[in-house]
Amino acid sequence: MPNGTGALVLAGSSGRLDAGRADLLASYGVTALALRWFGGAGQPPVACEVPLETFTEAIDLLARECERVVLIGLSYGAEAALLTACLDDRVDAVVALAPTDVVWEGQHLDDADPRRSKWTRQGRPVPFVPLDRAWEPSTASPAFVELYERSRELAGAETVAAATIPVELFRGELVLVTGGDDRVWASARAADDIVARRARAGLATVVVHDPRAGHPVVLPGEAPPDPRRPYEVGGDDGAPQRLGAAAWPHLREVLGIRPA
Repeated sequence: MPNGTGALVLAGSSGRLDAGRADLLASYGVTALALRWFGGAGQPPVACEVPLETFTEAIDLLARECERVVLIGLSYGAEAALLTACLDDRVDAVVALAPTDVVWEGQHLDDADPRRSKWTRQGRPVPFVPLDRAWEPSTASPAFVELYERSRELAGAETVAAATIPVELFRGELVLVTGGDDRVWASARAADDIVARRARAGLATVVVHDPRAGHPVVLPGEAPPDPRRPYEVGGDDGAPQRLGAAAWPHLREVLGIRPA
């Protein structure tokens, strides 16, 4: 039986339906909804100008059945979860795995494509930090953290401020899970910024950090990540599972999962 908590599960840039994670949570009695938010029928083909209403409509479904609503997102999905939670007061908790503190430019298929936000709200683009399209990786397997850090530097303080996710508006529980060797983007630095911003508003934030972990997070009971990636994610052997194990007690708490 459901325990009164509904979880919206959001994958990252893969665009996949994270059914495995939703099934894991459902096995503990959570009403879990895995959502494909781009690349599906009637959706943007890539993570660009995705309506935030995609997520609030999913919250509509969960809120009808559940007393609490929790958003769980990885990477791009964490960006979506944090941004949505700041806009929708029905969200009780967010678990952001490998988070960002700002909105980034949406994906593009060609460098000649115009710059667009990754998200829209009520048909209008959300302010974003543009990516440096002149950036070239220094190795065959790119570490995109270099691109994001360079882009942030080039954007300037005013643009970054406009694109900063207003996490101080979210009054619920927030858990951030980061690796110190994240080679996709600087999630640990982002978490520090989020914590500081919320602290100034009198809000507490839980941070789970492993200095030797990278971008992926594998919760207890989940399958290991596919090692065949065309880019660097960081972390030593076993890091995704270690980080997931450290985060799991905090997920159980916000999801209301009782110990066996």
